[in-house]
Parts: sequence; structure tokens; C-alpha cells
Amino acid sequence: MPAVLDRLRQRSGLTKKDVVPSPNIWHWPDIYEIENRSQDIDCAIWRVLGEQCDWTDADVVDVGCGDGFHLPRFAASARRVLGVEPHRPLVERAHQRVAELPNVRVLTGSAQRLPLPDADADLVHARTAYFFGPGCEPGMEEADRVLRPGGALVIVDLDVAHEPYGSWLRADIPAYDPAAVDAFFADAGFSCRRVVTRWRFDDVKNLRAVLGIEFSKTIATWAFQQIEGLEFEVGYRVHVRRKPTGLLRAR
Repeated sequence: MPAVLDRLRQRSGLTKKDVVPSPNIWHWPDIYEIENRSQDIDCAIWRVLGEQCDWTDADVVDVGCGDGFHLPRFAASARRVLGVEPHRPLVERAHQRVAELPNVRVLTGSAQRLPLPDADADLVHARTAYFFGPGCEPGMEEADRVLRPGGALVIVDLDVAHEPYGSWLRADIPAYDPAAVDAFFADAGFSCRRVVTRWRFDDVKNLRAVLGIEFSKTIATWAFQQIEGLEFEVGYRVHVRRKPTGLLRAR
């Protein structure tokens, strides 16, 4: 899996010390906005998140928040919400989105260096930001640092074993091993809830545009040929790990 991360860094001219680029939202934020609005139209992920960790009156951190699409949802009931995003153009878009929300801030930062003091958050949320499992240990350790005892690190990622989306992604990234990623999170102490969602688009143009930023041209064409109508299923995994209470962090 580290080899996959290295290839993504090389495409963007980044070194191993830098963040891993998001090849979709970094380059096509307007199309990714369409994708966000078309994902999980039944709010299945949000229901599972609410069951796993209620953020009412809590302090929430959204790691890799992109242009802040999920921040207003958290802000509706949380005490404070902090969005952290490494790509400055997306930070500016996020600022615009949450400008009228007094309990939300957006800061430039990376998963392995969150701009927060120790024990300052109740929930750290990362959606499709820890996708490759192995290699994400520094970010997970940093999340533990900023969490209060009893707080939760929640990682929402694609379930690459679920069809049809999983087969498209596996064809595009042959080195990706779903079983190894599942084992990585299980060994790291996470529980896992699998969630099946529906993506639905307003028209064929938007559907094709989103497939075009998620997959190579060949795979995007193959995926489009498999879709009947304007919607399809996408599986996710919701991983949750709570910080133990009553323990002191080693220095």
C-alpha cells in the first residue's frame, strides 16, 4: 500500500514528507461539489455516525475537510467545529461556505500536525482521507493526541469489496488490497460498520463528469456502461476507535 501512496505523491511532485494529494477535489472542486451532493442521498452514513458517536454540544475536528462540505452538518448541533485542510485553495472555499457559522473555523494543516492543543476535541472525523490504511499511522497518533479521554476517532472510507464501485476502483488501483486494509484497522483497535449508500445524479452529464474525476478514462467509460439510469450503490466502512479513559499519554 505505501507504493500506491508514493505513486500519488509523484504525480503531484510531492515528497514523502508532504501530504498525499486528493486527485479529484484538488483539481476539480466544482465537479467534486456535484459529487458530494449526489453521494449518500439517503443519509445512511450520517445515521450510522449519529449512532456511533453523538456530537451534540461536542468539539469536532474534520480532518481533510476539503472545501468544508460536511462542516455545516456538524455545526448544526456541535459546540465547536474545526475543519483542517492542507490545500490552501480548498481552505479558501471552505471559509466562504462557513462564513456565517459562528461555531466553525477552518485552518490550514495536515493530519499528522493538527493545529490543536492536547485533549481539545471530542470527535475527530476523517472521510475518505485515510483510504489506504497502512501509512496513516502518524495521522491516527495525532488524532489520539488531540482527543480527550473517551473521545472518538471516526474514519469513513470506501468499502472496496462492495460492488459495483469496488470493482471499478480495484481495476484502477490493482495494488489496493481491501482485506489488508480491513485487517490494518482491526489490528489498530477500530470497530467497523459497513454501510451501503446510493449515489444519484440529476443528469448524465454530471454522472459522467464525476466518474471522470474518480477514475482513469478507460475505467470511467467502463463504469458508465455498467450503470443503468442515474444511480448506483456505493459501500462504505465506518471505523470507530475511542481513546481510553483514565490513562496518561506517554511523553
